[in-house]
Amino acid sequence: MLVTLLWLCWCALHSLLISSPVNAWAQRSSLRRGTFRLAYSLFAACTLLPLLWLQWSLPQQVIFSWSGWLRLPQALLLLYALLLLVGGIQVYDLSYLIGIRQWRSWRQGTELPPLPFTCGGVLAYVRHPWYSAGLPILWTIGPITDANLPARLILTLYLLVGTLLEERKLRRELGAPYRSYCRRVPMLFPWKSLNNQ
Repeated sequence: MLVTLLWLCWCALHSLLISSPVNAWAQRSSLRRGTFRLAYSLFAACTLLPLLWLQWSLPQQVIFSWSGWLRLPQALLLLYALLLLVGGIQVYDLSYLIGIRQWRSWRQGTELPPLPFTCGGVLAYVRHPWYSAGLPILWTIGPITDANLPARLILTLYLLVGTLLEERKLRRELGAPYRSYCRRVPMLFPWKSLNNQ
């Protein structure tokens, strides 16, 4: 029960810190604009690791295990996730996502240019490859147990809600080009044929 409450708190705090009001507050000061994203990334990682360790250290009763012939769909799902993760690395600016570019720009006293809207690479097939990869990872890594099932459910819901909130933000910030992109490319699962791209 405690670990479930901690997961809920982690998700809520993580969402609060990337919400529009908090981001607007961060943009009002040069110092906050330059350091907030990096501090947020470090905070998210430093709070996630102990929570994962606590989750792993609990006594576990297996509910479901990927064994026997089920190892084949497990492997296929993990391969799918790996392809999306690698595809995301190739198209995303990781130094921007982590906050390193913002910090360097602040240190140098230069204005950070906005990220260009791109829909190449893996983004031509799915709009949110890392969220899409996160779902099979959540359900295929290790056995599903009484101790980790609540966390898997919470994080699945968190990814789905996070995707929808990200969509709303991108539609607001990027406008018509993003709405047109949404009509061509699926949000989470690349189900459209290549001929439709």
